[in-house]
Amino acid sequence: MLRSLKPSWIEIQKAPALLLGMITACVMITEPGLAAGQAPEPLQFPVAPGPFKPSWESLTNYTCPEWFRDAKFGIWAHWGPQCQPERGDWYARNMYIEGHTHYKHHVATYGHPSKFGFKDIINLWKAEKFDPDKLLAFYKRCGAKYFMALANHHDNFDLWNSKYQPWNAVAIGPKKDLIAAWAKAARKHGLRFAVSVHASHAWSWYEPAQGADKQGEYAGVPYDGKLTKADGVGKWWEGLDPQDLYAQNHPPGKALVWDWNPAKGSSVPDEAYMRKFYLRTQQLWDDYKPDMIYFDDTVLPFHGVTDAVGLHLVAHFYNTSIKWHGKNEAVVTGKHLNEMQRCAMVYDIERGRALDILPQPWQTDTCIGHWHYDRDLFINRKYKTAAQIIPMLADIVSKNGNLMLSVPVRGDGSIDDEAAKIVSDIGAWLRVNGEAIYKTRPWKIYGEGPSTKVVERGQFDGLRDVYSKPFTSEDIRFTQSKDGKVLYAIVLGWPEAGQVTIKALAQGSPYWPGPIKRVRMLGARGKLQFFRDASGLTVSFPATRPCEFAYALRIE
Repeated sequence: MLRSLKPSWIEIQKAPALLLGMITACVMITEPGLAAGQAPEPLQFPVAPGPFKPSWESLTNYTCPEWFRDAKFGIWAHWGPQCQPERGDWYARNMYIEGHTHYKHHVATYGHPSKFGFKDIINLWKAEKFDPDKLLAFYKRCGAKYFMALANHHDNFDLWNSKYQPWNAVAIGPKKDLIAAWAKAARKHGLRFAVSVHASHAWSWYEPAQGADKQGEYAGVPYDGKLTKADGVGKWWEGLDPQDLYAQNHPPGKALVWDWNPAKGSSVPDEAYMRKFYLRTQQLWDDYKPDMIYFDDTVLPFHGVTDAVGLHLVAHFYNTSIKWHGKNEAVVTGKHLNEMQRCAMVYDIERGRALDILPQPWQTDTCIGHWHYDRDLFINRKYKTAAQIIPMLADIVSKNGNLMLSVPVRGDGSIDDEAAKIVSDIGAWLRVNGEAIYKTRPWKIYGEGPSTKVVERGQFDGLRDVYSKPFTSEDIRFTQSKDGKVLYAIVLGWPEAGQVTIKALAQGSPYWPGPIKRVRMLGARGKLQFFRDASGLTVSFPATRPCEFAYALRIE
């Protein structure tokens, strides 16, 4: 059991940035209750030696690796035990909220959460159709350049052979090292491998599990969130401590606040909990050597309490990557980053897009449905379609970003037919138009047309991920080759009149003052007829469409 610690560490992290920059690579914390004259036992946060130190000042020397800038499109398996009920997101929290649809489903399907809690859902989860080799071969054929696997969610269950979390997929549920299997398949198929880590929030996220029904047959009967190891005698989980999973040995806060703000009602995790998170995450990185790690946090894990956990982890990631590859190939993402922080990490916008070209590479993470598998979305055909995703991809890439697309995975480890068709459609488009996406860089402007004038705020940050209005042939997104010699104009709608005018390429345009020698359409044979005047570059389209949606012109 990890120890309860003094708040001295937190106080240190509230020091000015200059002081943070001088903190050594190991944070030393002393335990309470020492006898007089007794030397404190140091608890350390080790960071691999290297040029990066655990401070913002040092980490802003980061340069995003070329592999990430070239990849543009990745696929994510946001898959864990919360997919077992196939009821969508946040099941492990909502099943403890009386009256919630997940609570009602849970009681009707599994029993009351005082008797059958989320720990028992984990035990049901067997992942019997898990075939990472087959799935990642499919994703590779469909154009993915990197793949991300959920390593743990807010449910606090580790999907690898975790040394520090007894509640893990090797010991319980599938009884397999899922992260090892994903990593092996990704590398076999030439995909860069990423992991996502969400468990920092389990402390407050699970707090409803401390409660009880307020009415009905079970009124006042506690849910299983406060059970201890002693309660497991004679049960399937005998020998395990539910508090290693639920982490509820603390008074609940008044509200779930993502940024750990007690003024807004959140509880605050203790240092033992944060230290355990550090050790789990460091082991995940060291043992499985991913190329990328995604934090589902504002800025860094525990931001609002301390950035020390995150800063030490990021410095460790970068330094070990240099050791492994001879240069820093690591990517770490965070959300709601300011301009300084975007120089130290890769900015991620959940379910959204940047408003314009950003100077640093960034990423959108979104899903074709709900993050955790929801059977109803499949039945009712509520997924995002390829026709929605491809213009989103073009817009993101035109603004110096990447798209990480989550494809929901069923509890058994398979994807449904509708999801497979959507991925196949994206792959078909990329086989024709990938030259305008992969290994490109943003041009001088990202695009033109009516869609550039629409500002629809995203759910979390930036613009919403998909457009709500149909595109016209005036809606265009630009990318260019890395050497700047070739411009790609991705026309988002087919012109009924048979030609498109690109206003940004008008005669004498400051964006392209030189001559234009030839124009082709990716996937179509031969050169296209064009003329250039003060109104723009007018291009005649071929009679036959080379693909189903979004048409890329190659302009030299």
